Amino acid sequence: MDTDGDDDASTDSGGTNRRALGTASAAPGEFDRGWFTVAELPTGASERLPVAVANGAADGPTLWLTGGVHGDEATGVAVVQDAVAALDGDCLADLAGAVVAVPVVSPAGLRRNARETYYADEDPNRHFPDADTESARPPKLQERIDARLYAAITGETVETDSLTVDRIPGEGVAADALIDCHTAGVDSDPFVIRDRLLYGDRRSEDEATALSDELGRLVDAFGLPPVREYPAAEYVEESLQRSTAGAVLNEAGIPAFTAELGAHSVVDDRLLNAGVAGVFGVAVELGLLAAEDRPDSVYEPGVGVDPAPVGFPVRRFRGPTTDVSGVVRHRVAAGDAFEAGDVLADVVAATGAERGEVTADRDGYVLGRTEGVAAYEGDPIGSLAVRDDGELVVPREAGEN
Repeated sequence: MDTDGDDDASTDSGGTNRRALGTASAAPGEFDRGWFTVAELPTGASERLPVAVANGAADGPTLWLTGGVHGDEATGVAVVQDAVAALDGDCLADLAGAVVAVPVVSPAGLRRNARETYYADEDPNRHFPDADTESARPPKLQERIDARLYAAITGETVETDSLTVDRIPGEGVAADALIDCHTAGVDSDPFVIRDRLLYGDRRSEDEATALSDELGRLVDAFGLPPVREYPAAEYVEESLQRSTAGAVLNEAGIPAFTAELGAHSVVDDRLLNAGVAGVFGVAVELGLLAAEDRPDSVYEPGVGVDPAPVGFPVRRFRGPTTDVSGVVRHRVAAGDAFEAGDVLADVVAATGAERGEVTADRDGYVLGRTEGVAAYEGDPIGSLAVRDDGELVVPREAGEN
């Protein structure tokens, strides 16, 4: 596909401080919305991502906001939309740098209100570039779309055995940091995922440590409880280094994290406000805005959200799993703390007869329950935050830690 079409970014005679992506183009002190073409459709139309660019009156870093890579994660979309809308006004005069927003990364998922697209029945957030991933087949459409977006975010040329995507034409839009907005599941507490930094061929351990420290500063500024990502071996096995934030962080070396903002399919107004507040908290931490220049309509980060109910570091964990099939009856809800050995759920037969219990094998707290009540042998019964004593900076090939 030719990514140099009429609606792709171009330079402008207004000067080097212009920020442009797709048809959105903003001189210093301006705000603009537009479209970024990423694919051609069989109908002859184009697959376009909605974009917005808020360009501050003064120079500074560029913060990217993405949402809707899963089409049913409505609050993430709304957070990106509302955060940039809050910048469109008096804030632009105080902004030192730019915010580039893509509220809907997966229009095909949004059209069917589903996690997956109709391009392929697989997660669209597992196809961003990773130089260490090899494939004998040509890249599918989702990989091509993700590579084009990645090139715009990072300002890099993407090269694989069968696909090359040049740096997307544009001016001043390569990211200095990225926030990817999601939702976690039904009745889920909000949290921020902090990925581990992998070192090896891509970067040294010292470089990874410095990047991890910078990431931690931004995660804390967002104001939601932090939850570390899976250990390195599981992280790579699940292709999370090829998620939006995972690729931008571990492939490109740009601080990036994922905000998980409650349930799917509907906008949660409480968490919408918390997400917008988090974006502005990161903007202040990056130096895009002074704290006193935050709009009156935007909360302090973390306001209205309960802190983590435990005082130790935690990581994501899908489980524990049931050894018997049946109907799950939970004993705990999102936000409840537990200790190793506590019963988290009962499994009963459809008749109601007891079949077994599911217990925790470590300390932590509940992020959310799995959707549905029917469980087969080996199914997880929840999404948990469990105690994590592992390192945040690890070799790519590291095992469990």
